[in-house]
Amino acid sequence: MILSGELVFILPYFLSRVFRPTFLEVFNLTNVELGILFSVYGTVALFSYIFGGTLADRFLPGKLIAISLVTTAFGGFLLATYPSLLILQILYGYWGFTTVFLFWGAMIKGTRLWGGTKNQGQAFGFLDGGRGIVAAFMGSIGVFIYSLFLEVNIEDASIIERQDAFRYVILFASFVIGIVGIIIYFKLNIKPEEKQISSSSSHSFKNIIAVLKLESVWLLMFIILCAYFGYKVTDIYSLYASDVMNYNEIESANIGSLQLYLRPFACILFGLLADRSKSTFWIIIGFIVMLLGSIIFASGIVKSNLNSLFFISLIILAVGTYAIRALYFAVLQEGNVSIALTGTAVGVISLTGYTPDIFAGPLMGYYLDKFPGLLGHQYVFIYLAGFSILGLFCTWRFAKISG
Repeated sequence: MILSGELVFILPYFLSRVFRPTFLEVFNLTNVELGILFSVYGTVALFSYIFGGTLADRFLPGKLIAISLVTTAFGGFLLATYPSLLILQILYGYWGFTTVFLFWGAMIKGTRLWGGTKNQGQAFGFLDGGRGIVAAFMGSIGVFIYSLFLEVNIEDASIIERQDAFRYVILFASFVIGIVGIIIYFKLNIKPEEKQISSSSSHSFKNIIAVLKLESVWLLMFIILCAYFGYKVTDIYSLYASDVMNYNEIESANIGSLQLYLRPFACILFGLLADRSKSTFWIIIGFIVMLLGSIIFASGIVKSNLNSLFFISLIILAVGTYAIRALYFAVLQEGNVSIALTGTAVGVISLTGYTPDIFAGPLMGYYLDKFPGLLGHQYVFIYLAGFSILGLFCTWRFAKISG
């Protein structure tokens, strides 16, 4: 479950997050064009969330997850050919289907079943913390492979040489994703009890109406939206290292990879703490920490001659972001959402919660391209501060109504 939870997003998101400067160069993309690819992905994902959620209430999680991984891996072999922008848009739309419709609701429901009634915080904390370990490990391997096959100094490498080296990173990721998908098909066997199974597809619309009547569901939509915008901002950490801190491509990729090691620490720690009190309390703490980190970066004081401040600020921002991400689905139980409707609830919540997949990429790309360097990044972090405040308010309200 942990392996699949991160590997499925390696191709559409992870590579461009860790290797953003390199990714833009080898695919000859601007920040706005990369944002458009994410928007295509997000648009397809938007419809996939809700329909995939009802699918997760009818089929075993393991089978859906396995099919998702294998079909996602096929797209990686196309990505390795460096296709045109049009083909990339089609590919990202395809991934929006394979990684969400077949996967997302199944993973969340499987995790909730795994956690039982008393260990939701731990289950989701270990899920996202474990995903963080996988992400950090894959990032380190990716950077190693890229530097290994780059036969000259990064400063002297031509675009062709960079493309050839990065192709090995893409192919390696694709093979790993496909192989894990095959293993999961035969080995992952998480089954709900009979009373926890949604009765039939004919009740799908009624299930959607039922979860929409819960105020906690609406609040969780906006909590996740705000938190996920913060997670989308992690896409530009390596770019900040390159544009503002003046690191080279390898060093920037290392920053993108190394910050991922904070994810398991934050997720597991906050997951354990959540089961000893309430998940909503620690989500509030996470939004406060994320707000603090975004204000530091938005102020413009983190510059190339202040490496220590850069790392400290990055740690603050990343810990807040990952803490919230670890727990926002752990509060489904606090919000009185039944196990049988988990997939449907996840689909409905994700319909709004993950809209940053559509607008965050182009929004950040616009400011980063129009205002190169520090100023463009400051605008992005101002937006993040605003979303942190909104998320803080929604979580406070959720805590109040859930008692």
